[in-house]
Amino acid sequence: MSNELLETSNELLKSINLLKQKEWVDLTHAFGPDSPHFSAFDSAEFNTLFNHDDGFFAQSFKFAGQYGTHIDAPIHFVRDTRYLAELGLKELVLPLVVINKSKEAAENNDFTLSIEDILKFETEHGEIEEGTFVALRTDWGKRWPDSEAFNNKDEAGNYRLPGWGLEALKFLFEERKIKAIGHETYDTDSAIDFQKNGALLGEYYVLDQDTYQVELLTNLDKLPAKGAVILNIVPKPDKASGFPVRSFAILP
Repeated sequence: MSNELLETSNELLKSINLLKQKEWVDLTHAFGPDSPHFSAFDSAEFNTLFNHDDGFFAQSFKFAGQYGTHIDAPIHFVRDTRYLAELGLKELVLPLVVINKSKEAAENNDFTLSIEDILKFETEHGEIEEGTFVALRTDWGKRWPDSEAFNNKDEAGNYRLPGWGLEALKFLFEERKIKAIGHETYDTDSAIDFQKNGALLGEYYVLDQDTYQVELLTNLDKLPAKGAVILNIVPKPDKASGFPVRSFAILP
């Protein structure tokens, strides 16, 4: 090995050792047949194919791609765009910004993030940097795995879930040039916006930016507003619109 390659190898090892000294936070729910899930999907099915008496333990799994903590590729909503396997590896590792609106979401389950909320965040933490992953913290993930509490339906059977406002998303992508977003609920849009618009306008907008989002995140309360990095590790099924993801953060 040349001296140059040896130096590069040593630098990588030092970087890995440095990262392992940091705190790592799992942002992913464990999921199963009884987990909360989008109402249009069937519950997951986990079946045992072979057990240890057969010589080895193996299972089969059946679930929608958008199940549990999952990643949505652009093709999920937008025709003729990228599938999951076409996302680049470096896109899946990004600086992380966490906007904490857990108090507001607790007081008003219909909370919808606005541009004003973003500007207030920036007054305290500085302008949101270009190329970042921005997560909306509502602490909704704390309701997992109780489906009734998570779905939070009113007497008319409508969901009452917080989320992103469309104008706030446009501000983040067009003015702040962020790369991707994530949240703790099923959908990008707040439920009240979906009911008003009759469509997930925010979700379509995000995926129309030729990027991805991660839904049903958890443990955002363990992260700083800025300084962490998010990593989204996902299988590579062909022609997939989305898939369960193992998202985690490394703290500064």
